[in-house]
Amino acid sequence: MADEADGGPRAAGAAGGRVPVPPQERATWCDERFNFQATFSQCLAKHVPNIYSAEMDPLLEKQEKMVQAAILYPLECYLFGEDPDVFLEKLQQSGTSQLCGKVFKGGETTYSCRDCAVDPTCVLCMDCFQNSIHKNHRYKMHSSTGGGFCDCGDTEAWKAGPLCTKHEPGASGSAKENSECQLNEEIMEHSRRVFPSVIKYIVDMLIWEEEKELPPELTVSREKVDSYYCVLFNDEHHSYDHVIYSLQRALGCELGEAQLHTTAIDKEGRRAVKSGHFASCQEAKEEIERHSENVSQRPLHVEVLHADVMAHQKFALRLGSWLNKLMSYSSDFRQIFCQICLREEARSEKPCFISKLMLWDAKLHKGARKVLHELIFSSFFMEMQYKKLFAVEFVKYYKTLQKEYINDDHDRVLSVTALSVQMFTVPTLARHLIEEQNVITTITETLLEVLPEYLDKNDKFNFQGYSQDKLNRVYAVIYDLRYVLVSKPMLWTDRLRERFLEGFVSFLRILTCMQGMEEIKRQIGQHIEVDPDWEAAIAIQMQLKNILLMFQEWCACDEELLLRAYRECHKAVMRCSMNVRSREKTVFHLCGHTLESKPYRVSADPVSIHLPLSRTLAGLHVRLSKTGAISRLHEFVSPEEFQVELLVEYPLRCLVLVAQVAAEMWRRNGLSLISQVFYYQDVKCREEMYDKDIIMLQVGASIMDPNQFLLLILQRYELADAFRKIKPTKDQDLIKQCNVLIEEMLQILIYVVGERYVPGLSNVTKEDVIMREIIHLLCIEPMAHSAITKSLPENENNETGLENVIDKVATFKKPGVSGHGVYELKEECLKEFNMFFYHYTKTQHSKAEHTQKKRRKQENRDEALPPPPPPEFSPAFSNVVRILNCDVMMHILRTVLQRAVELETHLWTEAMIQMVLHLLSLGLLEEKQQLQKSPEEEVTFDFYHKATRMGSSALNAVNVLMLLEKLKRVPQLEAQKDTVNWILQMFDMVKRLREKSSLTTGAATSGSEATKGDESTQDKEKAERKRKAEAARLHRQKIMAQMSALQKNFIESNKFLYENTLEAQGKGDAIMEEESMSSAVDYCKIALGPKRGPSVAEKEVLTCILCQEEQEVKLESAAMVLSVCVQKSTALTQNRRRILELSGDTLDPLFMHPDLPCGTHTGSCGHVMHAACWQKYFEAMQLNFRQRLHVEQIFDLENGEYLCPLCKSLCNTVIPIVPLQAQKINSEDAEAVAQILSLAKWLEIIIVRISGYSVKNAKGEKQNLPAFANKGVGNSSLEFHSILSFGVQPSVKYSSSIKEMLILFATTIYRVGLKVAPNEADYRIPVMTWSTCAFTIQCIENLLETEGKPLFGSLQNRQHSGLKALVQFAAAQRTTSPQLLIQKHLIRLLGVLLPNFKVEDTPSLLEVDIFHILVGVVLSFPSLYWDDAVDLQPSSTSSAYNHLYLFHLTTLAHITQIVVSSATGRESPTARSYDNSEEARSAQSFCREVSQYTSGCFSQDIPGWLVWDCVKKGIMPYLRCAALFFHYLLGVSPPEELLQVSEEGQFKALCSYLSLPTNLFLLFQEYWDTVNPLLQRWCADPVVLSCLKGKSIALRYPRKRNRLIELPEDYSCLLNQASQFRCPRSSDDEQKHPVLCLFCGAMLCSQNTCCQELVNGEELGACTSHALQCGAGVCMFLKIRECKVVLIEGKTRGCLYPAPYLDEYGETDPGLKRGNPLHLCQERYRKLHLLWQQHCIIEQIARSQETNQIFFGFNWQLL
Repeated sequence: MADEADGGPRAAGAAGGRVPVPPQERATWCDERFNFQATFSQCLAKHVPNIYSAEMDPLLEKQEKMVQAAILYPLECYLFGEDPDVFLEKLQQSGTSQLCGKVFKGGETTYSCRDCAVDPTCVLCMDCFQNSIHKNHRYKMHSSTGGGFCDCGDTEAWKAGPLCTKHEPGASGSAKENSECQLNEEIMEHSRRVFPSVIKYIVDMLIWEEEKELPPELTVSREKVDSYYCVLFNDEHHSYDHVIYSLQRALGCELGEAQLHTTAIDKEGRRAVKSGHFASCQEAKEEIERHSENVSQRPLHVEVLHADVMAHQKFALRLGSWLNKLMSYSSDFRQIFCQICLREEARSEKPCFISKLMLWDAKLHKGARKVLHELIFSSFFMEMQYKKLFAVEFVKYYKTLQKEYINDDHDRVLSVTALSVQMFTVPTLARHLIEEQNVITTITETLLEVLPEYLDKNDKFNFQGYSQDKLNRVYAVIYDLRYVLVSKPMLWTDRLRERFLEGFVSFLRILTCMQGMEEIKRQIGQHIEVDPDWEAAIAIQMQLKNILLMFQEWCACDEELLLRAYRECHKAVMRCSMNVRSREKTVFHLCGHTLESKPYRVSADPVSIHLPLSRTLAGLHVRLSKTGAISRLHEFVSPEEFQVELLVEYPLRCLVLVAQVAAEMWRRNGLSLISQVFYYQDVKCREEMYDKDIIMLQVGASIMDPNQFLLLILQRYELADAFRKIKPTKDQDLIKQCNVLIEEMLQILIYVVGERYVPGLSNVTKEDVIMREIIHLLCIEPMAHSAITKSLPENENNETGLENVIDKVATFKKPGVSGHGVYELKEECLKEFNMFFYHYTKTQHSKAEHTQKKRRKQENRDEALPPPPPPEFSPAFSNVVRILNCDVMMHILRTVLQRAVELETHLWTEAMIQMVLHLLSLGLLEEKQQLQKSPEEEVTFDFYHKATRMGSSALNAVNVLMLLEKLKRVPQLEAQKDTVNWILQMFDMVKRLREKSSLTTGAATSGSEATKGDESTQDKEKAERKRKAEAARLHRQKIMAQMSALQKNFIESNKFLYENTLEAQGKGDAIMEEESMSSAVDYCKIALGPKRGPSVAEKEVLTCILCQEEQEVKLESAAMVLSVCVQKSTALTQNRRRILELSGDTLDPLFMHPDLPCGTHTGSCGHVMHAACWQKYFEAMQLNFRQRLHVEQIFDLENGEYLCPLCKSLCNTVIPIVPLQAQKINSEDAEAVAQILSLAKWLEIIIVRISGYSVKNAKGEKQNLPAFANKGVGNSSLEFHSILSFGVQPSVKYSSSIKEMLILFATTIYRVGLKVAPNEADYRIPVMTWSTCAFTIQCIENLLETEGKPLFGSLQNRQHSGLKALVQFAAAQRTTSPQLLIQKHLIRLLGVLLPNFKVEDTPSLLEVDIFHILVGVVLSFPSLYWDDAVDLQPSSTSSAYNHLYLFHLTTLAHITQIVVSSATGRESPTARSYDNSEEARSAQSFCREVSQYTSGCFSQDIPGWLVWDCVKKGIMPYLRCAALFFHYLLGVSPPEELLQVSEEGQFKALCSYLSLPTNLFLLFQEYWDTVNPLLQRWCADPVVLSCLKGKSIALRYPRKRNRLIELPEDYSCLLNQASQFRCPRSSDDEQKHPVLCLFCGAMLCSQNTCCQELVNGEELGACTSHALQCGAGVCMFLKIRECKVVLIEGKTRGCLYPAPYLDEYGETDPGLKRGNPLHLCQERYRKLHLLWQQHCIIEQIARSQETNQIFFGFNWQLL
C-alpha cells in the first residue's frame, strides 16, 4: 500500500538497516551493455508477486524491507553510481527549489494575504506564512479542502513578498541554481535509461484492464497459480453502513472485520476482501453486488483480480511514491521525468504517458489518484516551462476530462480536473492558453456540451427535474472560466484580442440559451399544483455573476475590443428579441402623446426573470460611457439597428413582474416565483440582475423620447386606465392591486432618475458606490462588520472593498463580554441618506425611515427626509432627467396629488404621496443644480415652469404648486407636512434663482439670500421646538422626584413587609444582621464555643412557582423543595493524571483525598415548589414523554432529569427546605460548663462513650477500643452516660413529607456521585451527603476567591438559598439513617484525628482533606447521644463545645498537614521581615517539636516567619470554608470585615468568628498536654516520614486555584500547534480533527475511528472518553480548525459555544469562514472559566439544545 509504505523510513530508499544486495546482482544492473528495460521487467516479475503475496493481512514493514532490498536499493545504486544514502545527502545539502510546492491535505490551514495576493487562490502553508512578510498584513486563514499547493516562491502569485525567509536565495538549504545542484552527465544518462522503464511500468500497470493476465514481459515462465482476490472499490454513492452491511451478509464476517475493510476502502479506494480460487472470489463478488443492490439502488463496484496483477498494481504505486520523493531532490530529475512523460511515440496517434494517465484518471481508485496527482505536483508544477507544456496537454483533452469527471462519482479534490486552478490562475500561462489554445472557447463549448439534456425545443435551458450532483460538477467548469479571467491583461496583442473575442462570442451562446429561459405564465383560477424547480437556474446565475462582470471588465480594457464586443452582444440580444412572433401594434394616447407598441401584458403572456444577454449589454453600455468610446458606437451599431425600445422591453417586463408579485397578482404561482424575485434583488445576484435592469431602463430613458418612455412604462405596468379619466372599478382587490402597481412604478421612476451611483452613469468611483451602500445600511441601525460584509456584493476576488472606506463613514464601537462590535454612522454622513435607496428591501426602507425620523425628532428638527443632491449624469445619460419635466410625468404627479387632495381615499396611499413628493424633490434639486452651474438661458430643464403650469384649460384646473398647498391640510398626511414645506421652500428658491439669474453673480447671491431666509425661518422653528422640549424635560423631572419621595415614605412606613420577604433575605446577610441586632442585646458575632452568638431564625414564607400559593417553612408542614442539579465535578482537582473510578460499586467515599480528584457538586437555580406539586409536574412530564416517543428529549427522565418549570435549567432532583432551628446559649450555663469541660475531659468522655457502644455492640468482644481508654475508665466519675450531663434535648421531629424528600435527595446524591443504582439502605448514603456538602462549600469558596468577592454578602440568591438548604439538609439527613451506622462512620473519621483509635484502613493525615473530615464529624457527632431507649440530641451548650473542640482538633491537624507538606520542595527564603514576631517564635518552637517527633526528618533550619507565612496562607481556604459551613449550619451572623475584600482584616475576622487565636500556634500551647501524643502519632506515620524523606510528594497548601489552560494570544499559533499534531494511534499522514481540552491542555484526535475507545462495552470517541477522566463526564474542548468551543456532558449531550477568539471587529469566526486574524479576548475566556467553576456547563448544554434542536442528529458519543 502506497501510503503505508510512505510512512516507512525514507521513501526515496535511503533508510538505515537495509539488506545489502549481492555484488554479482548489483554488477548485472550496472553493466552498460545490457537491456535495462528487459532486466528491470525480469527483476519485477521475479520479486513483486512474492513481496505482495499476502494482501488480506499485509505485513507492511516486512513488505517495505523486501522492496528496498530486492528492487529499490539496486535501482538507486545503478541510477546514482554510488551509495544512495551518501549521494542523496549531498544532493539535499546542495540546495532546494525556491518554490515551496507543499501539497495540502484536507483540513490543513492555509493563509492568503489580502494586500499582496494576486487572487484569493494564492495561498501559503503554515511554515511559509510564519516566515513571510504577510504575517503582518491583512491575511485570511482557511481550512484547505485538500489537493492545493503552496505558492511560496511563485513571483506571479504575489504583488510583494513572493518568498519567505526559508525559500529566499541564500537562505540555509535554499541555494540558487549553482554548479553543486547540477547532476553530472553520467547520472543524467542513467536517469534517461531508468525513468522511461519505470514510467512505462507505472502507466501500464495503472491502466491495465486484464483481470487475469499480466503483460508478457512481466510473466514468469513458472506455472500460473490459481490465486485471486475479490477486490471491493470505493464509491461516493454507498454509505459506510451500506458497505459494512453488504460485507457482513455476503462474506459472513464479524462487524469488526467489516469495519476494518470499509475504513481501508474509504482511505485507499480499494481493498481485497476475500482471497482464494477464482470461483470462490467470483461467487463472493456476485453476493456483494446482490446485497449492496438490495440496500441501495446501485451495486458496489467489485472486481476479481489475479494475485500477480494486484501485486504489480500495488508496486506501481510504490514506485510512483519513490519517483515523487526523487523529484524533490533535483531540478534535473524533474526535467528528465517531464520530458519522458510528454514524449509522444513517433508516427503514432497515441497520447503521451502523462496524457494517458490523465485520461484514465476517472477510472483509477482513490489511492492511485493521490499518488498520480502528487507526482504531477512534485514534477510538472515545480518547473515553469513544463507546467506550461502540461497545461497545453490538459487543455487539449479538457472536454474529455471534464465529461469523465461529471460522470464520475468521486469528489472533485480526487479528480485531475481539480488541477486546473494551478494553471489557469497563473497570469502569463492563462494568456498563453487563451492565445495559443483558445481556452475560453474550449471551456464555454464544454459547458454547452455537458448540458444538452437541459435544452428545450427553443434551445433555451430548462432545469426541471435536474440532478443536483451533476450540476455541482458542472460548476467546476464555470470555476475554470473564472480562474482564466481572474487577472486582466495589461497589454493587448492582436492575437489575444481575437482569441478573447472568439471566446466571448462563444460565451454569448451560453447566455443566449439562458436569455428568457424557464418562462412562466400567470396562473389564473387554480393554484399551481407542483412548484417548478427554480434553484438550478438561480444557482447558475450566481455562479456566472462574477464571470459576467469579469468579461465586461476585460472588454473595457481596450476600446476597440469593447466596441466589437458590444456589437456582438447587441446582435445576440436582437436575435433573441426578433424570435418572438410579431403581432399588430397597439396605439396608446395620453396628454397629447402617442405610443405604438406590440401588444403584450405581463399578467397574461409568458415572462422570464433570466435575461443575462440584456444585462451584459447594459453593463457594456455603461462601460462605453465611462471610457468615452460611446462616441464611436454609431460606427459599430447604426442608429437604425439599435432599436432601443426592444432593448428596454425585456428588463421592463421583469421589473413589472416583480411589481405584480408585490401586488399579490401571482400568488397562485406558488413559492418558486417568490424565491426567484427574492434572489433577483438579493445581494448575491442583484449586480447582474436587478441593477442591470435599472441601467437598461436608464439607457432607454437617455435615448427615447421621455413621453414615449413613460407611456411604455405605463402600458407595461398595465396602468394606462389608472391615469386616464376612465371610471375605476369598485372591486377592492383590484383597487389594492392598482395602488401597489402605481407605488412600484413610481419607485422605479425614482430609481431611473435618481440612482446614479454607477461608474459610467455619472462621474463616481467604486469607492463612492461602496461608501453609499454602507451609509444606507448604517442608517437602518449600527451593524457588525460581518453583517455589513454580507450585505455588500463581492468581486471576483471575494472582496467587498469595505475596509478601504469604512473608516471614512463610520466609527467602531467595541463589544462587551458578549455580543460583537458594531459600526455606527458618522454624524456628517447622515445628510447622504436617501429614503428611496434602491437596494433597500421594504422592511429596511420602513426601518431606516423610522430610525432617521426618530433621530431628527430627538434633535428637535423637522421630520422632512428630502433626497440628497445626486451626482450629475455623464453626457451619454444626461437626457434621463428629461423624464422628470415631460408632460406625462407632470400628468402622473398631478393625478396622484389631486386624488389625495380630493380625499378619494381608495385611490391613493401615503407611500404613493411620499414617492410623488420625492420625484418633485428630485426635479427641483436637478433644476437648482443646473441653474447654479450655468446661466438661465442655457438651462433647458424647466421643471419649475412645468410644475406651476395648469394641468388643463378647464376652469377648475390646478397646478402642482397649488395641490401641494392643499395637501398640507389633508389630516391623513400630517406625517408628510415637513416634506411638503421643504418642497415649497425649494420651489421658492428655484423661482428666485430663475428671476435673478440675469447675471451669474446675481444668481449666486439671490440663492444664498434665499437660503438664509429659509434658515432664519427654520431657526425660529428650531428654537421653539427646543424651548418646548426643555419645558417637557423639567416637568418629567419634577414628577419623577415626587414619585421617588412617595416610594421612600411607603418603604419606611411598611418596613416589616420588606424585611420578611425571601428576596430581601436573599440579597445578602446585611438585613439578617439588623434583625438579629434588634433581637439580641448580648449580641456576639462568634460562631463556636460558649460565646456563640444567637442563631437568626427568621420566619420564612415562600411561594411555590407551580401553584403560586404561599407557605411558611416549618418542621411539621408539608415539604417545600428547591430544584437542584447534582453532578460529579473535577473543578478543584490538583492532579488530573489521577485515574477516576468510572463506577463506584466498591468505592469507599468516606475520606476525600487532599487532591480533591472528584467531588459531588450540588447546585440550585433557587426556585421553590411544594414537594407534592413537583411530583405531579414530574409525573406529567413522564406521561408526556411516553406519549411522544418519536421526539428526542434533551433530558433523561429515567435518571430523574427535568427542566425547572420557571427558568428551564436542567435539574435532576429536589432538595427539601429544612428550617434553621434557633439556638440560644445560656451564658451562665456555658460558663459553668467551661470550668469543667476542657479538651482533655471532652476527649475522655467521647472515648468512654465510644468504648461503651463498642462493648455493647460487640457483646463482650473488645473491638475498636481506644488504646488509652483504660486510663479514663478507671475513673468512676466518667462512665457511659457522662456525655449526657452537659445538656441534651429531644431530637427534632420532621414531617413525613420532609423525611420522604430527605431520603429522595440523599439517594440521588448517592446514585449520581457514585454512578450506581439507587439503594436507600446503602451504608454510604450519609457519607455522600456530607461529602457533597463539603465539596459544594469548597467550590463556592474557590469561586468567590477567584472572582475577588467578599466571603459573605456577594453570593447570588440561587447560590445562597441552595447552600443554606444543602447544609440544613446534611444536618437533618442523619435522622433518616440508622444511628449505629452514623457512629461507625464517626469513629472512622475520628480515627484520623485521634490516631490511638485502632480502626482498620485509617489513612494518614497527609492522605485526607481535613475540611471533609470536619463536615463529617460535626454532622455525625450527635449520633453519640443516641440510645435504644430514648432519642436525644445535644443541647445548644453541648453543641457549642462539641463544635468548638471538633473544629479545634481538625484545625490542629490541618496546621500539621500544612507545616509537614511545606517542608518539601521549598524555594530558598528571600525576605526576613517577620523574624522576631510572636507568631514566628511560636512557629519555630512547633517546628522543633515536629523535628523531634520525626527523628530529624523535618528540618529545624526553616525560619519561623516562613513557616508562619506558609501556615497563614495555607489555612485561609479552610477557614473560609469553615466560616461558610458554620454560618449556614448555625445561622450566626458573620463580622463586618467578612462582607468586604481585605486580606489582613479577613484573617482576623475569621479567627474571631471561629474562636481561634490569631496566632494559630497558641492552640497547640493551650492544648499541649492533650495534643502532644496526637502530634507524636501524626508525625510518626510512615506516609509522613516518607514524604519528609523525599520519597513521595505531598500536596502543598494553599491548593492551586484551577484555571482554564493558557491560550496563545494569536490564533495562528494554535493552528500551528494543530498542524504539527500527529495522532499517536494512527500511522497514516492524513489530517485529523485536533481538539484541545481547555481543562488540562491535552490535544486529542476527534471524530476519528483510530482513537475510539471501548468503555464498558461502548464505543466512545476520544473527547467523550477523555471527558470521563478529565472532567468526570463534563468537559470543554476547543475545535482548533473550526474555532468553536464544544461543551460535552456524558455520552449523549453536548453543544457548540462561541470561541473566546475575536477578530479586530469584535466577532467570532466559527468554521474560519471569514478567515480574519483572531486574537484572544480575555473577558470571553474568563466567562468560559466561570461557566466551568460555577458548574453551569450542563445548564448551558440543556439551554442550547432546547433552543437549537439541530444537534440532535449528532452522535456526541463518538466525538
